[in-house]
Amino acid sequence: MENKTTHFGFKNVAETQKSQLVAKVFTSVAKNYDLMNDVMSLGLHRLWKKFTLFTAEVKTGNKVLDIAGGTGDMSIGFKQLVGENGEVWHTDINAAMLKHGRDRLLDRGIITPQCLCDAEQLPFANNYFDAVSLSFGLRNMTHKDLALQEIYRVLKPGGLLLVLEFSKVYKPLQTLYDVYSFKLLPLMGKLIAQNKDSYTYLAESIRMHPDQETLKQMLLAAGFDKVKYHNLTLGIVALHKGYKA
Repeated sequence: MENKTTHFGFKNVAETQKSQLVAKVFTSVAKNYDLMNDVMSLGLHRLWKKFTLFTAEVKTGNKVLDIAGGTGDMSIGFKQLVGENGEVWHTDINAAMLKHGRDRLLDRGIITPQCLCDAEQLPFANNYFDAVSLSFGLRNMTHKDLALQEIYRVLKPGGLLLVLEFSKVYKPLQTLYDVYSFKLLPLMGKLIAQNKDSYTYLAESIRMHPDQETLKQMLLAAGFDKVKYHNLTLGIVALHKGYKA
């Protein structure tokens, strides 16, 4: 049997190894994840997430799936939108991140279902959710096409997928952005989180992620309709939206 490979940052690894390596990274950063997000983005990640929630078209009583929900920012926001009669599933493949998110939700008095699961094999029924959110998680997945197909399956007809992810920055800023990503970001990881290697991987994973147009075509190939994207902060991040036909 052929041993297929994929990328883990700038390294090539066996597909069977990637999920374990990614798990190790996020287990190691879970404790300082929220602090580092604020430091790395100068707080901009909060605005990116607010924009996603503002354009999510989620209504009271809707059912929402938050994939790669991590420390719970998006689940908190979606819970406010769907109200008491709605349903928000906070999920992640990493137990440490999910636990941290659960604690944050409970600290805010939010009780919502949670699930430790792989986006490539979602444990939910067909046509169940009104919306699916995937924020800063797609680039870490081994088989992005399978994850998108699974999301399509669990969405109701007309349901909305929102993918918030790092993307291709405006070209004149590329050199400066490279210096920040490969010099300053690992240094901040070392000084603040005592974890240089994990933040080196995170920078590399951003560069290996498909650009805006490529990801748009991936959503279309998975069956999504009316696919469009919004560049945020000069393309550092992009929000892709697509509907189940």
